[in-house]
Amino acid sequence: MTEKTAAEAKSARKIERSCIDCTVGLCDEGKGNFPEFCRTTHLDGELLAEALAEYGAEENHRVAIAAADVEAEGYGIYPRAQEIVEFAKKLGCRKIGIATCVGLLREARAFARLLRRHGFEVTGVACKVGSTPKSAIGISDEDCGVGEFICNPILQAKILNEENVDLKVVIGLCVGHDSLFYKYADGIVTTLVTKDRVTGHNPCAVLYQLDSYYSKLLK
Repeated sequence: MTEKTAAEAKSARKIERSCIDCTVGLCDEGKGNFPEFCRTTHLDGELLAEALAEYGAEENHRVAIAAADVEAEGYGIYPRAQEIVEFAKKLGCRKIGIATCVGLLREARAFARLLRRHGFEVTGVACKVGSTPKSAIGISDEDCGVGEFICNPILQAKILNEENVDLKVVIGLCVGHDSLFYKYADGIVTTLVTKDRVTGHNPCAVLYQLDSYYSKLLK
């Protein structure tokens, strides 16, 4: 398939419109002229009721209320690190576990310092814990150029699960490694840092410049 034919095939694909294609955001106001593809106006009432019922569960209710309180008190005022501190306080957390990339240990130490200053017990697990060779899980030699040992998010999650932390915080786990950590982590998890080695851990920088400096990604 030629480059032109491939581009034409892409443009010919049917796009299923959803919230990500909305430019009005009226669901935040509850009234107005909603787009024809609006999920709110086409929502399955039973699915909505099912979701709302889940907030009746004790833990879900506590988290939802704590999150709403932090948003109301610190909207546009609290940086993310402070939001997490206040969120943990409102949940009544005693011990907080940090799952960090080894490349962000400095940031993890700084956050631990902040948490300890506010009275929390803090523990952490770095991604390379166990120093396990990549070959042990079948990673090819070609993928060993950036390090000999695996990142082990499953082990990170299991260690923090065993230590019975009240809240887990992710700091800079790689794409996919974070997915496995979330999958195996018990209880409540939030993220302080999303890793992006190119933008200084600011992934939105690419999105803000998608029509300029990063337009090459659209080709």
